Amino acid sequence: MGNRKIKKGTKLFRKYLTVITSVILMSVVLLCTVYLFLATRHWNSEQIDTLQHNSTIIAQNAQELLVRFNKPNSDENTDISPLSMICNTMRIMSEAIDADIFITDMNGDVVVCKEMIDDKFSFAGDYRCMLHDRYHIDPEIIEQAQQGNYTDVSKLGGTFINNQLTAASPIKVNGNSVAIVFATEPITMSWYSYAKRILEVFLTAALLALIVSFLVVYYLSYRFTRPLREMSTAVRHYAEGDFSYKVRVKGNDEIAELAQAFNSMAMSLSSQESSRRSFVANVSHELKTPMTSIGGFIDGILDGTISEDRHDYYLHIVSDEVKRLSRLVTGMLNMSKIEAGEMQINLKTFDISADIFKTLLSFEKKINDKGIEIVGLDTMQSISVNADEDMIMQVIYNLIDNAVKFTPSGGYIFIKDYKDSEKTFVSIRNSGDGIERDELAKVFERFYKIDRSRSYDVKGAGLGLFLCKSIVELHGGEIRVDSKVGEYTEFAFWIPNNI
Repeated sequence: MGNRKIKKGTKLFRKYLTVITSVILMSVVLLCTVYLFLATRHWNSEQIDTLQHNSTIIAQNAQELLVRFNKPNSDENTDISPLSMICNTMRIMSEAIDADIFITDMNGDVVVCKEMIDDKFSFAGDYRCMLHDRYHIDPEIIEQAQQGNYTDVSKLGGTFINNQLTAASPIKVNGNSVAIVFATEPITMSWYSYAKRILEVFLTAALLALIVSFLVVYYLSYRFTRPLREMSTAVRHYAEGDFSYKVRVKGNDEIAELAQAFNSMAMSLSSQESSRRSFVANVSHELKTPMTSIGGFIDGILDGTISEDRHDYYLHIVSDEVKRLSRLVTGMLNMSKIEAGEMQINLKTFDISADIFKTLLSFEKKINDKGIEIVGLDTMQSISVNADEDMIMQVIYNLIDNAVKFTPSGGYIFIKDYKDSEKTFVSIRNSGDGIERDELAKVFERFYKIDRSRSYDVKGAGLGLFLCKSIVELHGGEIRVDSKVGEYTEFAFWIPNNI
């Protein structure tokens, strides 16, 4: 059980789901933290306002009582002293808001508190409170409180062990501060019940939101990673040589573009694989056929089957087959060098018109046998170019070879070359069936061969035009093809005068 394998195609889905879910959870935790922080500040602010309000009321009442009872000839009821009335008011308000309220003198010592009086308005002991007698408020706080209303969340200058909400108001007589009313409340007591209710509501809502979010994220994660899983499956098919598997494309986003590109790549690989197999078959045939002929002719000469007067004839055939093999092998080697970026240009100045003429002479017998008319030689002039002569000769040879192959008997080949200030141009046009428009863009691909049913010569491995294009581009030039079905095919290329 410990070594149980994870199902293929689910790793990314699980990773994506885990990441998104983690982000949502962290967002909820952050939201909860920020919310509780702001709620705490708001709650403390409200509680301090309440403490401030009550301390102000007590200060005003104490001020009024002191003023009334200190008047000469006052007729106020003296059965209850102002001090007992102040203490009773403090006790009532303290119980109402669940806070501790006491009064200090201007030295910071507690002089009045709710514990100093009982329910019968009688003072206990010597008017001292065991709870508040140890309190001594810092003079700086007294100074701030007598200037006006004072609020803070602190230990009140070391008076308390923990931070408390505090509000203070001065008692003034004849414009002078004579005492300070303090109202305090522990933060935990004021916040706990409120926070508990808030958390219950928040966590319930968050739980429901998380469940819905998880289901949505699960669905979206599965949906978003499906194309990637299909691509993974496709790669396994392609590795096994099956390029028919296609990735479903939905939408027009980046994933859809990637899936479309993946399918295009599969089509290209399929075409490449088909061309490769065709190439291997063609090369095998191209190598086998001349080698069989060469071996048969040489064996016939050696064992006397071929008479001596026919030796020269068959040796010429053997020579042609050897040259054909050499061209095939050279083409394959050049293709490998081009693909590896190892093909080097050996620049020299030569007459390209002369090379065209020499190449035509090598096809003289085939041209005469088919009765092909060569047009344009009478207007050709000597044109010097600076390029790799061997490579350019190979381009010219391949193009003339194709022209001779596909020109019908009695047809024509039109050759033209010219030069301007920047480029040298060569074009070779031959009459014939031409090339279909949908095949024009493919003729320069590796291993590609035009439909054999319309070909006059099925020999070749489909490397000639690919090499022509590669060589011309290696020189910084360009090659193109133009054709009209049933009339002609024209290959033209140019190379720069200064490479």
